[in-house]
Amino acid sequence: MPIDRRRITFAAAIFLLSATAALRANEPASRPSTQPGVPDTFMQFVDDGHGGGTFQTAEVAFQNSNGVTVTLIGAIHIGEQSYYDALNTEFQSYDAVLYEMIKPKDAPPPAPGDDGPSTGHGEMSAVHNFQRMLKDTLQLDYQLDDIDYTAPNFIHADMDIDTFEQMQAQRGESFETLMFQQIMNSLENPPKDESEEQSWEDLVHMVASPDMERQIKVVIARQLGDMDTAAMGLDGPGGTVIVSERNKACLKVLSDTIASGKKNIAIFYGAAHMPDMSRRLGEMGFTPVSTKWNSAWNLTIRADQPSAFHLIMDKLFSGAATQPANKGE
Repeated sequence: MPIDRRRITFAAAIFLLSATAALRANEPASRPSTQPGVPDTFMQFVDDGHGGGTFQTAEVAFQNSNGVTVTLIGAIHIGEQSYYDALNTEFQSYDAVLYEMIKPKDAPPPAPGDDGPSTGHGEMSAVHNFQRMLKDTLQLDYQLDDIDYTAPNFIHADMDIDTFEQMQAQRGESFETLMFQQIMNSLENPPKDESEEQSWEDLVHMVASPDMERQIKVVIARQLGDMDTAAMGLDGPGGTVIVSERNKACLKVLSDTIASGKKNIAIFYGAAHMPDMSRRLGEMGFTPVSTKWNSAWNLTIRADQPSAFHLIMDKLFSGAATQPANKGE
């Protein structure tokens, strides 16, 4: 059976992005941006030509005729500490930072290193727990551990957990239904450009190459870099609660923040939210003025790190060496 890379990275994609959906990684971005200066997706893998590279997230600054600047800062929830440290420094330059977090109404934001506000809801707890598992598995940092949500310029701009779940129930939407739809889509539309033989060759190459940890991250980063909201099925007719409705809630807070007199505002949300957020900002009279990319994962392959095959053989030989020699009867 062919190895479908979309399934390998499916779980990672679900929880690395705030928008929960399955990965269709062998397809290019299916809907180009309609706004000049706005990237089609807010994530990209940049190949260094030596088997590695960097995984990056975008931030795009918009302005309106009144001189208000709104910068969309796309985020990935599992990244390197240096990525989050740089964001913390940048956040200090804004009058306000509007952030995403589905939490109980009026619950305070978590301090860095806290597990975050308890929702008391199994589905959200499962997401949170899986994010932490991925952080440990990929040897990266977790956003809630490093971002300072207690900063005085941080403003919550998301749904509370009760409103979120009520809207999902009204639409018959849940994390499970979205995932199931995308799994079925993946099964019905297998990759056309990859043979079973090629899949196994790629797997053998990854296991036999040096620096297995980053080899695996490269595979995931390439898939995430090829993904957009349209390919994930999150922006169909009427949108979804998990993206569209939460974006509406965020932009309502943005309108209130602008009305309060603030002129330099950041929106810090998952990268999968940003194509839809960009379109909505355009409808509000904002036009893009600049784009920059932040490095979230350093994927330069370290030739001095052992391959998976090397590690396995080391364990086999070390285990054999510690076994007592068989003595003749």
